Amino acid sequence: MSGHPLVDPSIEITPERTAELLREGAVLVVDVREPYERDAGHIDGSRHVELERLASQAESLPRDRPLVFQCRLGARSALAAQAFRRAGYDAWSMQGGLQLWHDRGLPIAGGGEVADH
Repeated sequence: MSGHPLVDPSIEITPERTAELLREGAVLVVDVREPYERDAGHIDGSRHVELERLASQAESLPRDRPLVFQCRLGARSALAAQAFRRAGYDAWSMQGGLQLWHDRGLPIAGGGEVADH
């Protein structure tokens, strides 16, 4: 994987690395949470595709750059990343979800909050 922007061999990528790659335009961050969660706060520049709609929206997601899926805590995004990897995408899950992103002091757009379930 030499020269690849995501050097971590596991399926997870840290929020800090996600933010860096998003700023560089090297990844597409896909928010798989529910609409009410997205409305409460989200990562600026991310695309919203609810987890239940991912399969039907898969062809609308690019294959020419890595996808970083994110949810609230990381479980839903890990499922999405695994499924998309099986389908041939360069897919990753953001470690700890939006909660860890927030805990690490990274900015949240929209409502500026992490929604509870």
